[in-house]
Amino acid sequence: MEINDYQKAALATAIYPNDGTVSYLALAISGEAGELADKVKKVLRDKDGVFSDADKKALALELGDVMWYVANMTKVIGYQLSDIAQMNIDKIEGRVKRGTLHGAGDNR
Repeated sequence: MEINDYQKAALATAIYPNDGTVSYLALAISGEAGELADKVKKVLRDKDGVFSDADKKALALELGDVMWYVANMTKVIGYQLSDIAQMNIDKIEGRVKRGTLHGAGDNR
């Protein structure tokens, strides 16, 4: 599946308060990322950090939830997912070229 096709499919199933702001979607992304982190935490705590196939599948499903909200928020702010992906690659490649991949801060 192409990334923008995914975005179209995600948008077709969107049922949430859409008042033109990003606040709901930002909170939803944070919530889903928290669920992902909680699953990782439990594997670290209960399984000595060994991820079974079932654990990996559960993580994949949570990543899908994060992706769904990212696809929707991307549209609300006026972009396609392919735009966001390219912008991110450009940013990372710039950091590699400048030797600033490691470090802190958005503008390095």
